[in-house]
Amino acid sequence: MGGFYATWLAEKYRCRAVLVNPAVRPWLGRDYLLGEQANYHTGEVHLIEQRHLDQLQAYDVANLSVPDSFMVLVQEGDEVLDYRMAVAKYAACRLIVEPEGDHGFQGYERYLPAIVDFLTAAR
Repeated sequence: MGGFYATWLAEKYRCRAVLVNPAVRPWLGRDYLLGEQANYHTGEVHLIEQRHLDQLQAYDVANLSVPDSFMVLVQEGDEVLDYRMAVAKYAACRLIVEPEGDHGFQGYERYLPAIVDFLTAAR
């Protein structure tokens, strides 16, 4: 969900963002989350209702106004999200697609220098 929210924030505040295996439409296909969900760390239980999933749509950015503001890293082996959705949405951005991998983006550290350069480059 970080990439989904970062997209909205980058658009709203006209800043750069680096997204790693971003969710594109997180309100779809998440019916399994409905009902009581326990926090892994505290055990606190919250009730997730359909309206919560529906509220995510308000944060959707249909069209990126400045695609150059995004660096997107995607691995095709992502077991959580369909990487093709991110490739389609962020096609005009600085997009790096790797075969295999997983949702945790194996070898992320290889991109740290490029990420720092991207985030600190003059506009």
